[in-house]
Amino acid sequence: MHITLAIPTYNGATRLPILLEKLQSQINVDHLKWEIIIVDNNSKDNTAEVVHHYQKNWKYNYNLKYFLETKQGAAFARLRAIKEASGEFIAFLDDDNLPETDWLYQAYKFGISHPYAGAWSGQIHGAYETPPPEEFERIQAFLAIREHGDKPHLFEAENLRLPPAAALIIRKKAWLESVPPIPSLAGKLPGLFVQGDDYEPLLYIHKRGWQIWYHPQLHTYHQIPAWRLEKDYLFSLARACGLCICELRLINAKPQEKLPLFFRIFIGNFKRILNHLIKYRGELRHNLIASFEVQFYLGSMVSPLFSVVCYFRKILGKPKIINLTKTTSCASCISNYTSF
Repeated sequence: MHITLAIPTYNGATRLPILLEKLQSQINVDHLKWEIIIVDNNSKDNTAEVVHHYQKNWKYNYNLKYFLETKQGAAFARLRAIKEASGEFIAFLDDDNLPETDWLYQAYKFGISHPYAGAWSGQIHGAYETPPPEEFERIQAFLAIREHGDKPHLFEAENLRLPPAAALIIRKKAWLESVPPIPSLAGKLPGLFVQGDDYEPLLYIHKRGWQIWYHPQLHTYHQIPAWRLEKDYLFSLARACGLCICELRLINAKPQEKLPLFFRIFIGNFKRILNHLIKYRGELRHNLIASFEVQFYLGSMVSPLFSVVCYFRKILGKPKIINLTKTTSCASCISNYTSF
């Protein structure tokens, strides 16, 4: 099998048909042996029925497979996809990410021509239900919108400049020899909203010596509903992306660098918050983008504490992700951390 197209999904019954119809019009793939696998991450809607309907009426010369992954979290869905995939390359697409008609062909061609590439991604454009706020381009990367120009280049993994998992292609060999079987960051789980689960495997792949590439001829379109531009969601996302910073930086840190890293992350982000407070003064309440950045710096500043708590829970044999009471919102949980 040349390439597996893997789609992790949660409650994707309304989104999957649009994506599956789009995939049926891929071009220049007649010579490829490929498959589509859908990993249902314990959906509560009729995702399974939708996929089974497509399977019964499937008329194409590539397989459409369905797998149920009951362990909640995007990281576990991707691990299941890796396990079930037959392809030399595994092309991940989120169920709200629509590819250009030549996306699969371009993904395969790049992998063949770059044998040292362990992972690669391309341009992810925003398809917004409602217009984004002014200066949104400053924070659009947090919603997996990536437009880095028209020239291929290596990502800077050392600086956490990496592609999201929304439209990522992995060389299966690179993943299997690099990524630990149990993730440290398990993604969006009940109780605490923590991001970084898509960056973690890429850092291990890079650490092993594989290259991570940006290929501008890969185009996808991320569907952004209006609610993802609302203040509450954006602030929750900002803090979630900040909370994982220390955990991610520890992956490539040498033993003697780890303790100083804790202080650098805390002090550096404390300074960034102060600079924003000075720069924007009374404007923060009305400036959504600057306020988002402050929330990200807050999450990053607290991330060393999050790492310490996770470390001791691991020693005690408790789950890595902190599960809090169902009545406590993600935002209030993170606010409690920042008050320490």
